[in-house]
Amino acid sequence: MQTKYPNITVQLTNEDGNAFSVMGRVVRALRDNGVSAEEIAEFRKEAMSGDYDHLLQTVMKWVEVE
Repeated sequence: MQTKYPNITVQLTNEDGNAFSVMGRVVRALRDNGVSAEEIAEFRKEAMSGDYDHLLQTVMKWVEVE
């Protein structure tokens, strides 16, 4: 699977596993790296279109996770 933004890394290990917390960290990282508001809205829509596992899969599709 190719990561959409391989230059953006988000730490998920040893962090709060709450879905809103995960999404917040990813959105913040996207914003801090100059990703457009439209792209961020697309990420949010995709991430919220399923269950928690879908959220994590979407995160890994968009950014590097450590």
